[in-house]
Amino acid sequence: MRAVNHTPPASPAPHEPGSITHYENFPVASWLCPPQLRPPIAAIYHFARTADDLADEGDFSTEQRLLTLQQYATDLQHIGTAGEATMLARTAWPQVFGPLAAQVQAHQLPKQLLADLLSAFDQDVRMTGAQTRYTDMAQLLDYCRRSANPIGRLLLHLYGVGHAKALIQSDAICTALQLINFWQDLSQDLPRQRHYLPDADLARHGLARSAIKPEATALTPALQTLLDELNRQARSLMNHGAPLVHQLPGRAGWELRLVVQGGLRILNKLDAMQGSNLYQRIKLGKKDVPAMLWQALIMPA
Repeated sequence: MRAVNHTPPASPAPHEPGSITHYENFPVASWLCPPQLRPPIAAIYHFARTADDLADEGDFSTEQRLLTLQQYATDLQHIGTAGEATMLARTAWPQVFGPLAAQVQAHQLPKQLLADLLSAFDQDVRMTGAQTRYTDMAQLLDYCRRSANPIGRLLLHLYGVGHAKALIQSDAICTALQLINFWQDLSQDLPRQRHYLPDADLARHGLARSAIKPEATALTPALQTLLDELNRQARSLMNHGAPLVHQLPGRAGWELRLVVQGGLRILNKLDAMQGSNLYQRIKLGKKDVPAMLWQALIMPA
């Protein structure tokens, strides 16, 4: 999760998702998205983004964040039940759960995927509060399975695509995007005591965690080698999932092409930085769009 400066927009109507105001690396409910799917995608986005902010924003204790996320999760479970109306009348987040309840009903969205997202946010808060580190890559990938992969599966559900190969490819893309976000945000996460470099990988390269600091002097050849290795892993996952773009119809397929190319573009920038992402953050800008569009156009089948 990353910190953002966000001024809440005016409240939307109870069953209409609000506008998307956060900076995002990749398209979210853009003009390429099929118009009929923009409301459910926006509702899912605001559900996930609000949970992210509850876990990450403001000056709150670990206990306060966990209690708030627990209430948020309880409100989610009331959707589609006899208690939904009561929940919507008293929830602290009507601008989230009003639109989400309508879209869950309209599109039969699987609530378990939404709950998986919340379990990842809960884990992030607990690990940061206790200063617990990821033991190995398998543990980090399990976090990605709940923090990122549900979004891809929810989108496939909306697109009416559910076969096993597509789900595997979607998971690969989403996990790659999550890992890319981690390595892109090292300079922001480290000062906030968020550590996504697994202990086993540090040990394999002879690196002490105490030496991992967002400073140019901390970028040793061993750490640069590790960061390069992690970039390659994310690229491999993205390339494994990329053929999914050819299985989605029309505008949905083009939306996914740009998501994939956005991830690869960030990886290209990270590779060019040669490890300086340890203390500098980069993001996509308007100058990256032509290259992304071209690469999206020529993606091989």
